[in-house]
Amino acid sequence: MPLALLALAVGAFGIGTTEFVIVGLLPQVAGDLSVSVPSAGLLVTGYALSVTVGAPLTTAAGARLPRKTMLLALMGVFVAGNLLCALADTYALLMTGRVVAALCHGAFFGIGSVVAADLVAPDRRAGAIAMMFTGLTVANVLGVPLGTALGQHLGWRSTFWAVTALGLLGIAGIAALVPRQPRPPAGGIRRELAVFRRGQVWLALATTMLGFGGVFAAFTYVAPMMTEVAGFGESSVTWLLVLFGTGLCVGNVLGGRAADRRLMPSLYVILSVLALVLVALNFTAHARIPAAVTLALFGIAGFATVPPLQMRVMTKAEGAPALASAANIGAFNLGNALGAWLGGLAIDGGLGWTAPTLVGAALVAAGLGTALLSGLLDRAPRPAASDPLPATAPLIEVQR
Repeated sequence: MPLALLALAVGAFGIGTTEFVIVGLLPQVAGDLSVSVPSAGLLVTGYALSVTVGAPLTTAAGARLPRKTMLLALMGVFVAGNLLCALADTYALLMTGRVVAALCHGAFFGIGSVVAADLVAPDRRAGAIAMMFTGLTVANVLGVPLGTALGQHLGWRSTFWAVTALGLLGIAGIAALVPRQPRPPAGGIRRELAVFRRGQVWLALATTMLGFGGVFAAFTYVAPMMTEVAGFGESSVTWLLVLFGTGLCVGNVLGGRAADRRLMPSLYVILSVLALVLVALNFTAHARIPAAVTLALFGIAGFATVPPLQMRVMTKAEGAPALASAANIGAFNLGNALGAWLGGLAIDGGLGWTAPTLVGAALVAAGLGTALLSGLLDRAPRPAASDPLPATAPLIEVQR
């Protein structure tokens, strides 16, 4: 794998840390800013909605910029947003900082996925994307637990100071290791928009939103679930997040390898397993050891979905995948927002701290149904029609 993938992983590590670390700090943030835990959970929703809106807009705004230049600019926005979070003394200001930081998220992973796929042979592209997303998974193993521990001992604002420093490190890594990218050709944005005429692109986006939304329905409330139901102490949240993050790393690698072999069959299996694990967590969360084991399995199944989901939309947007790739990151985060919101509604409705696991299972099942529909359409006879993209456009080749 090229060293440039390491630079992309460094940026992903910083972004992943700021996205997920708030989950471990919800009780501290809620207490300090005098809001409820479900209200503090809206900091996850606000971030995710900002990614959803910002992903296509920021990608389109930078459509004429070289991809390396765009990646550096996006990391600059990331640094500014987290600096605002570190200085926040009100809930509104913290939410504003989260929204600003999130504006870079979708475009970074969307453009970064295209750059990563272009750096390797066609039969290794899902693995290259998984390599970039390794930064996101390592953030859950190291960044999130360390950020949670830092916030618990020195105050949650100290965590965002540390994340700001990670953003500066990401800028240095991209500047040093990512090769210069050519300026997109004239009319690039029209080419990128043209792929959204394809129904399969929209089905791929819907699969991502629903399938990964189930992950965040449960994960957003992992900290109170483990302390209030399983009986762990607050100090145990850090190592539980390490356990979950280790599962994410394993799942990311397995998902990338499976997607490079057989994309859609792998996606069907992974989503099915994820739904079953979420149902199991609803029952195992009442005892410490079973809860910890199921949490690790949840991490594996949850992030094994990412490489195939990202590769699916890039395949269906063949010829001009950058904007669709960024839109898929938005779909991930729209699912995050939907899942966090629905999970919070279940808790506020008096259904208990484990109710979000069943909400998540239902969302994943809906995502599986969408994926199956998309797979059936792949096998349907295709009417003769001209593709809106030029015949000379480069293709992303993967096995279905």
